[in-house]
Amino acid sequence: MSDFSAPNEIRIVRVYDAPVQAVWDAWTDPAQVAQWWGPRGFTLTTHSKDLRVGGKWRYTMHGPDGTDYPNVTLYHEVEPLRKLVYDHGGTDDTPPMFKVTVLFEEADGKTRMDMTMALADAEAAKQTRQFIKHANGDSTWDRLAEYLGKRLADEDKFVINRSFDAPQDVVFDMWTKPEHLARWLPPTGMTMRFIRADIRTGGASLYCMGNDAVTMYGRAQYEEIRRPDLLVYTQQFCDENENIARHPMAPTWPETMRTTVQFSAETPARTRVTVTWEVAGKATAEELAVFLAHRASMMGGWTGSFDKLEAALES
Repeated sequence: MSDFSAPNEIRIVRVYDAPVQAVWDAWTDPAQVAQWWGPRGFTLTTHSKDLRVGGKWRYTMHGPDGTDYPNVTLYHEVEPLRKLVYDHGGTDDTPPMFKVTVLFEEADGKTRMDMTMALADAEAAKQTRQFIKHANGDSTWDRLAEYLGKRLADEDKFVINRSFDAPQDVVFDMWTKPEHLARWLPPTGMTMRFIRADIRTGGASLYCMGNDAVTMYGRAQYEEIRRPDLLVYTQQFCDENENIARHPMAPTWPETMRTTVQFSAETPARTRVTVTWEVAGKATAEELAVFLAHRASMMGGWTGSFDKLEAALES
C-alpha cells in the first residue's frame, strides 16, 4: 500500500500515465471525481464544493448495500497542479478522521501522486490500514487510473488497473511463467493448465480452462514481450487441435482479442499493472457491441483474477 511513512501515517504513492493537468482535474472537478472516488461498487453525490483554503467539499458516498456515508472535507492548502491538504472523514457533527496531504508531480508525461494520511497515533493508523484493506479502499486509486485511461484512450477498449505489493520483476514473472500464470489467471471457479507454453515474442501457447460444467481451449500468440514492463498477446478460442472456435457461451464474442499488459514500478517494492483489452483484427458491429456491453462482467472477471494474483504474491 505504502512507501516509508511515520508510525502514525499511511502513505500511498502512485504513478499515473497522464499529465498532471488531467490528474488534477480528476481530483478537483466534481463531475470527474464522481467517476472514480471510493472503492469499487461505491458511487458519489457532491452537494457543494468550494476548492480554496477554508472551503469545504460536501458529498455523500453511497455504498453497494445502499448505505449512505455523508462527508465534509475542509481544505487547508490548495496549490493548483501541485498540492492539496485537507481534513477527511468528518461531518458537520463529527470531527475528521485524519489530515491528508497530496502532492502531484509530472515527469515525462506521467504524474506521481504522493499522498500521506496523518492520524492521531500509530494505533489509529493501524486500525485505518485494516479498515482500508477490508473495504478494498486501495481500489479507489485503481479506479482513478482506469478513469484517466478512458479519458485519454480509445473508448472501444477496456482498461483495468491494480497495484501489487511486489517488485516489478516478480509481478512480471507471474504473467510470463506458465506455472505461476495458471494459478491465478482463470476465472473464479475454474482451473487452467497449459498444453503447450512458449511465452516469448513470436511464441504461442495452447491452454485449457474449465470446471465440472464446461471445458474451454484457447491459444495465445505473443506479439511483444519486453521484460520487465510490457506484455502484448492475442487470444482466440479453439478446440484441442487448435482449430479456431467461438466463445462456447457467447457465439457473437469477437474472434480475436488483444491484451496489452503494462508493468510500472511505483516504488521498488510496489508495481502497478495496467491491462488493456481490445478487439484485434476485423469484427462485425454486432461483435464489437457485445464486447462493449460486457464491460461490467470483464471488470468482475479481472477483479477476481487480480484478487488471486494478490494472494499468490502474498503466499
